Amino acid sequence: MGNLLYTLAVILIIFWAIGFFVYSVGSLIHILLVIAVIAILLRLIQGRRL
Repeated sequence: MGNLLYTLAVILIIFWAIGFFVYSVGSLIHILLVIAVIAILLRLIQGRRL
């Protein structure tokens, strides 16, 4: 499950970076960034607990 969250976060950050430079998606880019950051934080918190 942890690897899935990490992979999802990396994919979302890549999409955010692509969208940031293209400027075609609008505010959805920032929503993707927030989701990616939350996924990374969850990964870090769960990793330290284990």
